[in-house]
Amino acid sequence: MGCCHSSLLDPLPNPDDKPGTAADGLPSKPSNGSAETAGSAKAFSEFSLADLRAATNNFSSELIVSEGGEKSPNVVYKGRLQSNRRWIAVKKFTKLDWPDPKQFSEEAWGVGKLRHKRLANLIGYCCDGEERLLVAEYMPNDTLAKHLFHWENQTIEWGMRLRVALYIAEALDYCNREGHPLYHDLNAYRVFFDENGDPRLSCFGLMKNRRDGKSYSTNLAYSPPEYLRNGRVTAESVIFSFGTVLLDLLSGKHIPPTHALDMIHGKNILLLMDSHLEGNFSTEEATVVLDIAFRCLQDDPESRPSTKELVATLVPLKNKADVPSCVMLGIPKHEEAPPTPPHQLSPMGDACSRMDLTAIHEFLVRAHYKDDEGTNELSFQEWTQQIRDMLDARKRGDLAFRDKDFRTAIDCYSEFVDVGTNISPTVFARRCLCYLMCDQPDAALRDAMQAQCVYPDWSTAFYLQSVALAKLDMHNDAADMLTEASTLEEKRLKGGK
Repeated sequence: MGCCHSSLLDPLPNPDDKPGTAADGLPSKPSNGSAETAGSAKAFSEFSLADLRAATNNFSSELIVSEGGEKSPNVVYKGRLQSNRRWIAVKKFTKLDWPDPKQFSEEAWGVGKLRHKRLANLIGYCCDGEERLLVAEYMPNDTLAKHLFHWENQTIEWGMRLRVALYIAEALDYCNREGHPLYHDLNAYRVFFDENGDPRLSCFGLMKNRRDGKSYSTNLAYSPPEYLRNGRVTAESVIFSFGTVLLDLLSGKHIPPTHALDMIHGKNILLLMDSHLEGNFSTEEATVVLDIAFRCLQDDPESRPSTKELVATLVPLKNKADVPSCVMLGIPKHEEAPPTPPHQLSPMGDACSRMDLTAIHEFLVRAHYKDDEGTNELSFQEWTQQIRDMLDARKRGDLAFRDKDFRTAIDCYSEFVDVGTNISPTVFARRCLCYLMCDQPDAALRDAMQAQCVYPDWSTAFYLQSVALAKLDMHNDAADMLTEASTLEEKRLKGGK
């Protein structure tokens, strides 16, 4: 999942922004990129209906991978983008679900800013006439429900079940920290396995199910009790649903929570456990998972654990940490060679490919602010004391950055950014490197993406994204981004810029 320029369209502006601005109020800059030079489809973009028709063979029924019921009549298709041959998942809604195109675009944009290796990330959307479609990374190895409830060759071993629980807790915790605590209808059908067999949480559940945001589950037996009382989804409701997924992992069946709670109260853990495991599990570990499920399923929402607590409790249960997920899942190892740059890397590109942060720091210091020219021009009327204070904060940040006092630089650059009057891609790039130096790759990736929003064709923003993605162990995406950055850099040099 990369964050680079789309192979189809430029990075999508927020629908609320005024013309000439991009996400988060950042000034937009027209892109000179083309489909030929763009290398990855994993940026968040607006796709045309024609692109998605072509990708799904005109929404062929043969490419349907899942369908909703009567209460949620939407369909998910497998597709392949013709521009770069990447597989995608396309979810098609009815207009009744999203009658307001602006609301649909806003929701999609909000979810599209999330990027995490535990999510099947949203990479785009389409809102054309009556069509409402979401585009996500395609997960080729089926759902947790398929592997738990409908397996043909082998059931999921205990170590993988613990890995699923931890990874989904990590995904929910990330979404919660990023301001997206609501996940609609969390269940075993929302958990997918990627090409490496790693479990990932579908991004589709982060979108409201219906225009009023009230549709939660097609089966009320699994809905949180507070939802049954008032029809509202809360962050605590998501914890309840996570508890039902834990029950699925323990039992290998989709057991209604009330029935499972009776078993829990009876302390009959062996009766609850999946018989197909044939005793190949740790009773101590299973007891811990059962205790978490019990806490998640409390009637009182305030008594349920937080996502942070879930992760903290599940981390010590890591089982077979050195065994790849594909081995535990019993699938062939994914052997896709990462793309290589079409030409020799520049010194900056080489430093990024080696993740040599010291060398990158030297390049950014030497580059100073030459790439910021034209991104902001302050009028005389805007030259207020507030502006002078803001520029002073940037100056203090530059001094700290030069002296490698990266935490101080983060504070000063954040003071500059928070004012929001003067937008500088270089500040985002410098703060990105500071975050990398402080071992905060998530924050670094966000800043590199912000730099790209300001300056869509800036190779430095893409280079820094490649480093952040590599630090997040997303190596294929990092390689894609490195290729994209190198291509943009060469194009800029040939253009004499």
